[in-house]
Amino acid sequence: MAIPIKKPKEIEEIKKSAALVAKTLKFLRENTKPGITPIELDKMAEEFIRSHGGRPAFKGLYDFPNSVCISKNSVVIHGIPDNEPLKEGDVVGYDVGVEMNGWYGDAAITMIVGNVKSPYQKMIDVARDAIYYAVERIKPGMRYKQISKLLEDYITSHGYVPLHGYSGHGIGRRPHEEPQILNYVEGKPNQGEKVKNGHVFCLEPMLCQCDGFPILGDNGWDVYCGDKKVGVHYEHQIAVVGNKAIILTEEE
Repeated sequence: MAIPIKKPKEIEEIKKSAALVAKTLKFLRENTKPGITPIELDKMAEEFIRSHGGRPAFKGLYDFPNSVCISKNSVVIHGIPDNEPLKEGDVVGYDVGVEMNGWYGDAAITMIVGNVKSPYQKMIDVARDAIYYAVERIKPGMRYKQISKLLEDYITSHGYVPLHGYSGHGIGRRPHEEPQILNYVEGKPNQGEKVKNGHVFCLEPMLCQCDGFPILGDNGWDVYCGDKKVGVHYEHQIAVVGNKAIILTEEE
């Protein structure tokens, strides 16, 4: 299936959804503190999104029951918000999707709860910086598998491994479009679809400490690394405009 090319006016509409995603992640970051529960944060985020003219894109998507994927500690992605209060030092990830006027935005952050030094901060920084490393090097004509190689090289050079089986993706009129963008290379990097002006997609490194083989939780949503140790996730939405990649979901 061909990768949709968005017109400049369409990208301007996508930017609105992406901006609300960024604001929602900032809102969640600011309200994350010991004692608050993920289910409380989920409700707060839904109210925030709706009050700004958006719709939580994940609620009901593939039957997901909540508005935000909230993943704690050893859950890397797709965590279902629960009633267990957050504790200082917890590692918590927020994955937010928004739909506005038929266009979708999507991004994710991972953070440490409370004012503590954490051994996992470096891992979070690597996940975030892997995106910037790739974005600085993206240009029309390169292969999407070359982007996957950039992400994999950055992740592994810092001593971590990518979670297998899950990926970044195209986005626009649907929350998930072509292409699939793995955080590691399958096959040869110089094969497959090419990046073009007008492409909009999400890069989302998911990092494990030792074992990137995924384990699905009993609830059918929580995803763990194979080592069941703490994993982290970061995601930005990106558009290729004027022969360069720009991030649409940076927090102000």
